[in-house]
Amino acid sequence: MKPTALKVLSTAAILMLAACANAAPTLVKDVRVFDGERVHERRSVLFDKGVILDADFRGPAPRDARIVEGAGRTLLPGLIDAHTHAFRFYELPVLFGVTTQVDMFTEVNMMKQARQDMAAGGNHARADLFSAGTLVTAPGGHGTQFGIAIPTITKPEDAQAFVDARIAEGSDFIKIVMEGGHGYKPLDLATVRAVIAAAHRRGKLAVVHIGNERDARAVLEAGADGLVHLFTGSSADAQGLARLARARGAFVIPTFAVLESMAAYRGDDLLANPAFAALLDKDAQAPLKARYGNETRPDLLAAPKAVTAALVKAGVPVLAGTDAGNPGTQYGISMHRELAALVEAGLSPAQALAAATSAPAKAFRLGQRGRIGKGYKADLLLVEGNPAADILATRRIVEVWKDGESARALADGQRRQVARAAQEAQGTQPLQLPPDGRISLFSEKRLASPFGMGWGPSTDSFAGGKSTVKLAAQPALPDGQVPLAIDATVAPGLPFAWAGVAFMPGAQPMQPVNLAQAKGVRFKVRGDGKTYQMIAMAQGVQMPGAKRFTAGPEWTEVTIPFSELKGIDPAAVTMLGFNAGPQPGDYRFEIADVRLLDR
Repeated sequence: MKPTALKVLSTAAILMLAACANAAPTLVKDVRVFDGERVHERRSVLFDKGVILDADFRGPAPRDARIVEGAGRTLLPGLIDAHTHAFRFYELPVLFGVTTQVDMFTEVNMMKQARQDMAAGGNHARADLFSAGTLVTAPGGHGTQFGIAIPTITKPEDAQAFVDARIAEGSDFIKIVMEGGHGYKPLDLATVRAVIAAAHRRGKLAVVHIGNERDARAVLEAGADGLVHLFTGSSADAQGLARLARARGAFVIPTFAVLESMAAYRGDDLLANPAFAALLDKDAQAPLKARYGNETRPDLLAAPKAVTAALVKAGVPVLAGTDAGNPGTQYGISMHRELAALVEAGLSPAQALAAATSAPAKAFRLGQRGRIGKGYKADLLLVEGNPAADILATRRIVEVWKDGESARALADGQRRQVARAAQEAQGTQPLQLPPDGRISLFSEKRLASPFGMGWGPSTDSFAGGKSTVKLAAQPALPDGQVPLAIDATVAPGLPFAWAGVAFMPGAQPMQPVNLAQAKGVRFKVRGDGKTYQMIAMAQGVQMPGAKRFTAGPEWTEVTIPFSELKGIDPAAVTMLGFNAGPQPGDYRFEIADVRLLDR
């Protein structure tokens, strides 16, 4: 029997089973197909019950099938974000065509629930999740700063037991942190090497978070299966690192979306796309607008771009991952920036698409996903145009299917919800500022303010820190203003330790208040000559906007525009703070005459 006849009979048999279950298949007709590796200019793809039945269907459409016209469009496998931290906004990824997330650190019970939902076939509205669960880090290391108690490791002898405990929790792979910057306590290389070996003994991948070129080389030589970040910098031995990765058979996830955030750089504005912006309410937009860095430094992206170009040239698998969950990123939508950034770094559009589909599926052993082929999951993305020629075409989404089910109703519902929230917000008037803008009404009896909860101590205790602070009103200045003295002891143990004073503008803790009439903050300060930070928090933003100032021996006036506090929306401010830290030690400074400026 001819192969074509076998193919027809096989498809017919599958369709008969589907018909018995009273489920109608979907046929995307006459569409350009990117199958995960290459482009086929005109094909028809048939799927049903969550599975692709035929990736090159020919003949009349099956009875009762839903027909989707594909002319001028491209059908892709659902996108796979190879680096996320999936702890909120679970509804967003699928809306933007991301049907699978590879999670690098999340809460264990959430990971277990996601696995149960996937096994039960009830995960149509959310991206599938494959997770490292709890990452491998040292006491005080990166990953311990979130106020969540997690196990840590200190010596190579504990590696196997530590890895086995993560596997028992349900970790799909092992993620190791080797990060010594920003005040973090790094794992030593001997322990990293032992953890990699322990993971391999159990048949698990061992991937590593690094922060510089030296550590990248060290962990590759130690046998790491992949680097889950590249590093910022103006230069690097790109060819040497690429040769090492190729020799070791490793893959690399550059995560440009978060590296751009560190450089306070915006490659392009995803929210300028009306179709995208309509899917994100104010809370969901806030992290995308935020940045890790306060000073724009595009030169810091030179090293990761050069390394990525060298990796591709050397044949090292490059995977698309956004590090969503961090400032400057958002689930789903940031993948479209990541794809463009990969092309800017030297990948062809087709290579970038593979980096978000077949390459992560292969690297992380994700089974029948990441491709358009018979028997693969019917996680699919249909877009206008040809993203294999113009990567920005991925942003012209026509329809998404998750487990074979259309996400069109989910997207319509999300747009209605966002529109309602925007209408309600229009009715919220900005808070009327005091005539003189002053928000510090300090006295010996009370640390008052003209609105909100007022002023109070703020420390890192909620994150498990040991820092302490004492607040005390001081004798009035000649202008009648009462200063507030802040005596702080910042304790070691946290990379972002702090102690200081906070102003809560809302009637309840961390309640957002519309301060859109304010352009910034002005205050007087004096102190011990050390450097401090004014911070601002806003609704939806996990990382505060911050600006440093020095408290010298004489009173000086400091003005900080809200525009310099990256990612902070004045219309949704939840807290203003004046803090010592993160370096351990004793601090003393005084503030007075704190005002919100209307110009």
